[in-house]
Amino acid sequence: MTVTEALARGTAQLRLAGIEGAARDARRLLAGALGVEAGRVGAMGPDPVPPETQERFLKMLNARAARRPVARILGRRVFWGRDFKVGDAVLDPRPETETLLAIALMSPARRILDLGTGSGILAVSLLAEWPGARGVATDISAAALAIARANATRHGVADRLRLVESDWFADVTGRFDLVVSNPPYIAEAELADLAPEVRLHDPPQALCPGGDGLDAYRAIAAGAPGHLAAGGRLAVEIGPTQGDAVAGLFAAAGLEDITVHADLDDRDRVVSARCPA
Repeated sequence: MTVTEALARGTAQLRLAGIEGAARDARRLLAGALGVEAGRVGAMGPDPVPPETQERFLKMLNARAARRPVARILGRRVFWGRDFKVGDAVLDPRPETETLLAIALMSPARRILDLGTGSGILAVSLLAEWPGARGVATDISAAALAIARANATRHGVADRLRLVESDWFADVTGRFDLVVSNPPYIAEAELADLAPEVRLHDPPQALCPGGDGLDAYRAIAAGAPGHLAAGGRLAVEIGPTQGDAVAGLFAAAGLEDITVHADLDDRDRVVSARCPA
């Protein structure tokens, strides 16, 4: 079997399984099985695929047909141009979260706090962009922190990032110029409507805090004034219907300059605020 034949068969299998973007996913999986970048697959068309690689590719296709996300099959996800390790203990990072990172990067900070860091994509990306900054990243999951540590090491920022097992601000001390978070925000009533790739594979505690989905924002709003430096910024990712509610929580906590930002699909995605100077 050649690379071209393997790609065609893989695409057909995923289309039959109802996978949107079947050709794209088949190409990424075949590249993973071959151990090359996805952009090289097209140039390898007539090359033979060794039997052991065919077997590995078939296992990947079967997993994707069962609605396991490509990033979880490959064990990595590109975010803000960097390759990050992912695993079952953390969220599969979404492109929408780049909106949060872009807003965080609008004004430089030297002391950063990332609450509920998961794979560490926010803290690691911020430190990689700001070589003079130092950060703290928290999570209640030790397994998630292990993945964040691996990503910090991969991108050369481990010496500037302290990882803390903490329930939001519980074990955090000090004040920060920037606090960011992509917390669980799916309301309990919305869980059943999520795509299988999310509902069946993302860790439940990273998706849904229970109830109306706002509990994490209540905790962040309550703790932020005591952990932000004067004039420090807070930025959080939200669900597209939560802008007004989260903005209201931040206002009630005494924060200023509260803004709801849209993502590239023009859906509310981030709420930012500032601690009074």
